[in-house]
Amino acid sequence: MLSIARTTQATRAMKGLPRRLKATMEVVRDAGAPAASEVAKGGVNTHHVPDSHPLPQLQPRDNQYDPSRVSTAHWDESAWTPDEIRAAQHEHVVATWGPTNAIKNAPILVRGEGVYLYDVNDKQYIDWTSQAICTNLGYDVPPAVIEAVNKQLEALPMVYGGLGITEIRCRMARLMSEILPDEITGFLFPCGGGEANEAAVRIARRFTGRQKILTHYRSYHGGSTTTLAATGDFRRWFAEAGATGFVKMYNPTPFRFRWGEDEEKATEVALAALEEQILMEGPQTIAAVLLESIVGAGGTLLPTKGYMEGVRALCDKYNILYIADEVMVGFGRTGKLWGFQHYDGLVPDIVTSAKGLSAAYMPLAVVGMKQEIKEFFEANALGWGATYQAHPVALACAYECVKHLLKEDLAGNAARLESVMVEEIGRLVDTHPSVRQGRAAGLFGCIDL
Repeated sequence: MLSIARTTQATRAMKGLPRRLKATMEVVRDAGAPAASEVAKGGVNTHHVPDSHPLPQLQPRDNQYDPSRVSTAHWDESAWTPDEIRAAQHEHVVATWGPTNAIKNAPILVRGEGVYLYDVNDKQYIDWTSQAICTNLGYDVPPAVIEAVNKQLEALPMVYGGLGITEIRCRMARLMSEILPDEITGFLFPCGGGEANEAAVRIARRFTGRQKILTHYRSYHGGSTTTLAATGDFRRWFAEAGATGFVKMYNPTPFRFRWGEDEEKATEVALAALEEQILMEGPQTIAAVLLESIVGAGGTLLPTKGYMEGVRALCDKYNILYIADEVMVGFGRTGKLWGFQHYDGLVPDIVTSAKGLSAAYMPLAVVGMKQEIKEFFEANALGWGATYQAHPVALACAYECVKHLLKEDLAGNAARLESVMVEEIGRLVDTHPSVRQGRAAGLFGCIDL
């Protein structure tokens, strides 16, 4: 039975509760309370006797597979009319990031050709953003890619990277070492850019024994709890309470103020502010600075001249790792094979990329690390892994995609077309009062409204 004090407190507490909640609590209390004759009793100031309540009973529900519920339409392509597809979407599909209602009437896309997409009504759309800045080779898949994927599927469709090595994994790692600065020698192959940045953060923390990671406010690094906490834009609000150790820096191109009246002064003051922040945080507590080489989702933000090189110099001065997030800009989009190549002499300690690696034909990313970091993990546990890391079919796809972009000099093509991007964005700025300014690097551009 409840003690007098507890009964009085419970009665007072119940008075302010909504009727439905009070009724529910009464049911729970009545169902959970043992009979008076069953209650173990103690004395006054004697050894504590705990409350005794039976565990709740499961209210059973049907959890069995019922073959009759599975539609035969799954084995009949002709049964899937546009209306049936839309009905299935409305009943079962959940959107990412925003509310699902936002995609209620999104086009149902069925094919692609060149830079165009086509819906169920054969309406044509230009893929102006390369989807999520990822379909770098468009929709005409190079025949070598199709052949390599089919060959790998037939020969060996899956190997868990923690138990076995595949030829394609070794060949891809070698190729990556040849197209990155020669100091970067060790490679992982996660499934996406966010996962790659998650691994990079883990690597930096384990290698240095430190916890803090510095990132820009205007940045995006992925959708996991760790990488959203690393992210600076509004999406971090969905997850930052669940991760610690991430410290935000102001970008060299802030949203509402200037560091200086000219580019040189802005760089000087922004770097001075960053050094002050490093000192106040304690250099000995900072594992890495993680930066997009060119901020992508934040608006193709081009850093002021000398800023990125200055950040690298500060990292060297205070023995902090520099992680280059090349998820969007890697593999030629900006007119250089790597975004960090726009900054003379800058070589990251860790580099991540995805998207253009496989032209988004298959999910794959890459993490590259300097030799000294690779050597550290020869004898020390990396502490990161995933079932599909170094998936052989995805690697076969990416291997041919990278060879294709190198052979066709797609980075050079992006560099040659930069002047067209600049000219056309300039025309938008000049023509429309609502367009304040624009930026472009290779075929990577944005306007501010």
